[in-house]
Amino acid sequence: MRKWWPLAAICMGTFMLLLDVTIVTVALPAMAADLGTTLSDLEWVVDTYALALASLLLGVGSRADRIGRRKVYLVGLIVFTAASVVCALAPNAGVLIGARAVQGMGAAGMFGTTIALLGMHYSGRDRGVAFAVWGATNSVAAAAGPVVGGILTQYLDWRWIFFVNLPVCLAAVVMTLRSVREAKGRGGRRPDVLGTVTFTVASGALTFGLIRAHSEGWATPFTLGLFTTAAVALALFLVVETRHEDPVLDLSLFCRPSFTGIMLSALFLQGAAFAYLLYESLWMQSVLGYEPVEAGLYILPMCVSAFLVSALAGRFGPWAPRSTIGGGLALIALGAGMQATLDAGSSGSSLVAGLVVAGLGVGLVTPSLSAAALATVPPERGGMVGGAVNTFRQLGFALGIAVFGVIFQSRIERVLRADGGVPDPHGAAVALSGGQARSFVVGWPEDERAEMAQLVREAFASGLNAVLVVAAALGAVASLVVFATVRVPAGGGERREPEADAGPRGEDARADTAL
Repeated sequence: MRKWWPLAAICMGTFMLLLDVTIVTVALPAMAADLGTTLSDLEWVVDTYALALASLLLGVGSRADRIGRRKVYLVGLIVFTAASVVCALAPNAGVLIGARAVQGMGAAGMFGTTIALLGMHYSGRDRGVAFAVWGATNSVAAAAGPVVGGILTQYLDWRWIFFVNLPVCLAAVVMTLRSVREAKGRGGRRPDVLGTVTFTVASGALTFGLIRAHSEGWATPFTLGLFTTAAVALALFLVVETRHEDPVLDLSLFCRPSFTGIMLSALFLQGAAFAYLLYESLWMQSVLGYEPVEAGLYILPMCVSAFLVSALAGRFGPWAPRSTIGGGLALIALGAGMQATLDAGSSGSSLVAGLVVAGLGVGLVTPSLSAAALATVPPERGGMVGGAVNTFRQLGFALGIAVFGVIFQSRIERVLRADGGVPDPHGAAVALSGGQARSFVVGWPEDERAEMAQLVREAFASGLNAVLVVAAALGAVASLVVFATVRVPAGGGERREPEADAGPRGEDARADTAL
């Protein structure tokens, strides 16, 4: 049993860092009330963490290959734990958002090394089991976040969603020191600092621009400036990566269909499966009047189905990644589509069947995605590719939150404008999408409140349906891309086969084969 201690240490840290991606979704209304800010402003509590995590993963994975994967994982754990304490004690929204950014930096150190550490410690059937368990941990952590957050917020306080990290992370530190061995990949070259910086600026400016667009407007100078900054930074990133001797992301890997398909599926996975949960939680709490625990419990079936499928995949696999990833994304698309049938009379139970189906898809995709990504490169590049696949996943979540926010608010505004009874449809849509549904209804004369409450329910249902349809489309497109491009064999982590259109030869010739 001692051979599984490294897996346990890695999974404990992974569980906490991924739990913190979604644990705040049901706690945002309580945070907004306690800190005296709007729910729209606290959207950054979710996105700052995801962006910091996504932006730094590329650099962390590549850097860990040189200075030591266990060392980077441990430093990340310590930073994550310390930042969690600051989040829990934050006196205002500014401190909370800043601490969440630091927490995301620590999480990047952890997440950017997990795939490489697992690949280093396990081989053969053990590797399949390890990735299945790690994949189940991924699935459960992301889906369980709203449930755990609801319980802690309702029965203790929203600050406990951060305090809970301390004992688990400290246990993970001790287990890592005792069971995880150190290893390095290639070394001796200068780090790609400019590549990391330009990628961070590009992703951050794009997400910030999308968030500002649905509150301030698309044509404002600041919004346009953010989009311009994102475009320039992305262009610089592409130039830097083609010229650096050891880039954080080797762009030549995208010459291979399998690698490209895996990265695109990672990008779409989080957006299609999880980004809409924030808006469903908002609907259940601010419109339907559910308590945080009740809202979280409606999401619990997704967590259960994801865990069961991940566990069964490890028991009866391995299967070809094209089938599990492509089929899982198709189920995610179907699950989102099944939820997109809401109306003014819908309740939380209207979401359950679709969430179960989406959870089945998440349980299939997550372990297969990581193993397939690792199988596209030689072992010494594991840190870079592990960081890349997790970067695309978290970037997809951050962008999904922002894009869905634009869609959600614009659809609410359209419904209010069509009704004709709301003097300022745009301002009302901003308030409603910011969690102020109850105060908005109460602000009307008493004899008009019932009619206005009905309109609000219709507007929210329309906004959620639009978001869910887009999520379903993302999942469906990603599924088709995977079936068309991915050619990694079942159990491919143990053997290598060349791909017909591999990239240039030279130092990375071995990267042209699949493990």
